[in-house]
Amino acid sequence: MPNEQLTSRERRRERLDRGIKVRTEGLYALSSWKEMFYLLAPRIVLILGLLVAPFLLDMYWQRVLCAAGIYALLALSFDFLAAYVGLVCLGGSFFIGSGAYISGLLNAKMGWAPFLTIPIATVVGAIVSTLVLLPCLRLRGIYFAITSFMFPLLTVNVIIALNIFGGTEGISALATYPNPWVDQYLILSVVIVSLFTLRRLVNEDMGLILRSIKDNDQAVKASGISILSYKIKAVFIASLIGCFGGAYLSHLYGWVGISQFSLDFSILPIAATVMGGMGTLVGPVIGALILTPLSEALRGFGQLRVVLYCLILIGFIVYKPEGLMNYLQRKYHQFEHWEDV
Repeated sequence: MPNEQLTSRERRRERLDRGIKVRTEGLYALSSWKEMFYLLAPRIVLILGLLVAPFLLDMYWQRVLCAAGIYALLALSFDFLAAYVGLVCLGGSFFIGSGAYISGLLNAKMGWAPFLTIPIATVVGAIVSTLVLLPCLRLRGIYFAITSFMFPLLTVNVIIALNIFGGTEGISALATYPNPWVDQYLILSVVIVSLFTLRRLVNEDMGLILRSIKDNDQAVKASGISILSYKIKAVFIASLIGCFGGAYLSHLYGWVGISQFSLDFSILPIAATVMGGMGTLVGPVIGALILTPLSEALRGFGQLRVVLYCLILIGFIVYKPEGLMNYLQRKYHQFEHWEDV
């Protein structure tokens, strides 16, 4: 008994991240493989989970996973603009439609293969989207949100009124991917690369300037930094991600039409961001990977799926405004272990 009491006095419970946080702040130094694994474990779980998921699903749910990847890209671009630039962009469906139509037209009219049309449509669509949003960059808050929300509606009505790009029937018989594994791992790899690239970007000098523009743009302007140029770069990066999703989508189903401008591409990314946690980048991705299969499972309820989005938004805003990612991250860092005194 005395030995047991002595042992209990010589050991104490300590949070796992305490020592690691002290050593890594500013120095980025780790003292053991255990600490490296502690920091890398969440990233490894996410990457392996995405790469292994196609092997665990049947063909139907593999397609749902591809759609979830597209929504994850839109949620990622929305979170980047809203949380780090202060631009609440509701025009995610405009990014999807731009990339989809450009890629579809290049394939249908020029006969180019998807692996040529997709990168071209991604870049050209991003340029077009940036130029369209350029006059609106001086707006902030609800004004920019409403304006960006109008562009998909405007484009759809122009296509229907002028009967261009196939009108309401769209463009069909587009080339598809060689096999299901290509379309799955193409979108999943782009989601992973986009996520970690944006994570690195927001932690660099550009991310610091973007956050400063969001917090106090007049102070940034007084420092001699062009606010407009950085907003243009941010919108181009976000639209680049969204337009890839549209270009990819057009060849996933071999068809492009006005449904690519559907409001679902603007609404679901917002719900995913609120659910996952705004400002975390990875949170919106996780939210999209949860909401998309859930929405597909409720497809039989028709438009009642929109009610689901509303309930999720209300529930997380009222009861868990920090989002899933912030909550899970806090719980992960609060794990304790026995430490020798």
